[in-house]
Amino acid sequence: MKVLQVVEQAFRTLVEEQDDTILWLTQSMHGAGAELRVLLAGHCAYYAVQKQRQPALALGNWQQSEPADLIRDLDSMLQKGIPIYVIREELEERGLADLAIHPGVSVIRRTDLIDLYEQVDQIWQW
Repeated sequence: MKVLQVVEQAFRTLVEEQDDTILWLTQSMHGAGAELRVLLAGHCAYYAVQKQRQPALALGNWQQSEPADLIRDLDSMLQKGIPIYVIREELEERGLADLAIHPGVSVIRRTDLIDLYEQVDQIWQW
């Protein structure tokens, strides 16, 4: 079964976790044999242009000792053969269209979503 993971909620759980929950879940499921693709949509379009690791967050005496590394997560997924897409219009709407895209991430137009959706059996929206 082919599944498209549509990830829209950027930076969810990054304060208390070391990873974006869905990117971690995608890698885990892929390791168990799932055939997955990722679409960075909405505010997650920023992941495709991010250039540095998230800074460590400190709250009082507590500090996140292992902040998220979304760049590493994207690299890991791409190396495992998980295709990653981002929508050009969503980059444009956020003023990100002129920034360099993470190597290996495919930029598609909103009109290409139909073709992408037809290539999979299920679409999971996060």
